[in-house]
Amino acid sequence: MFTQEEIERYKRHLVLKEIGGPGQQRLKAARVLVIGAGGLGSPLLLYLAAAGVGTLGIIDDDRVSLDNLQRQIVHDTPHIGALKVDSAKAAIHRLNPHVAVETYAERLTADNALDLIARHDIVADGSDNFPTRYLVSDACFLAKRPLVFAAVGPFDGYVTVFKPHETLPDGTPYPGYRCLFPEAPPPGTVANCAEVGVLGAVVGVMGTLQAVEVVKEITGTGESLAGRLLIYDAKDARFERVDVAWDPDNALSGRNPTIRDLSSHRIGATGAACPGPS
Repeated sequence: MFTQEEIERYKRHLVLKEIGGPGQQRLKAARVLVIGAGGLGSPLLLYLAAAGVGTLGIIDDDRVSLDNLQRQIVHDTPHIGALKVDSAKAAIHRLNPHVAVETYAERLTADNALDLIARHDIVADGSDNFPTRYLVSDACFLAKRPLVFAAVGPFDGYVTVFKPHETLPDGTPYPGYRCLFPEAPPPGTVANCAEVGVLGAVVGVMGTLQAVEVVKEITGTGESLAGRLLIYDAKDARFERVDVAWDPDNALSGRNPTIRDLSSHRIGATGAACPGPS
């Protein structure tokens, strides 16, 4: 049930026939894990909190720095030097005290990913490096949790939903991250944000789109982006949507999978990068 204050807070949702009381109850009962409290995570966390998602988990081991504030709007100048998870938690509670926030000031690893993801209903990936993206997508598949994914470039970005543990009406699995990107690019071949820059508002657009897709997945509203990739080009003010097919040869959810656990993620280095479509 909702308190009178919650009814007032969420009344723009409650009058939406596509959400209404049942949808808002689903939001209140939901547990969403957000990977990263940075550029994508900032609008994502704020809009999910404003929407009334009952529990938000945040994992990030970084601290707020001055050069974050051009795009990481969940943080502010007084919180420079603070853990990002603590800064984000404070902002969420200022916005909506009804939201429970569980923080994890650590890196997502092969040792903690499955347990952490299994404790949530849905995952939103706001990470900025390939090793974490592959780890998150593999762990979500193994834990059977939907993944709302986004990535950005200097003036562009893309967002989609991965749920390869589920099937289309014809029995074909939905595509996963490895259907789009079977392998990570070699280290050093993709420049990171610090080198090429990024327009802060573009990150805001993509993180906000992630929040929309999370709400849709929780409430069952509209058509899922699963199996489709939404691409945003800020310079040309243009959106494009392309279909993505399941790759039967992919190593995770293909016909003959070679990835059955997260052991391969215990090998190799992690490097920051924030690639986007050209």
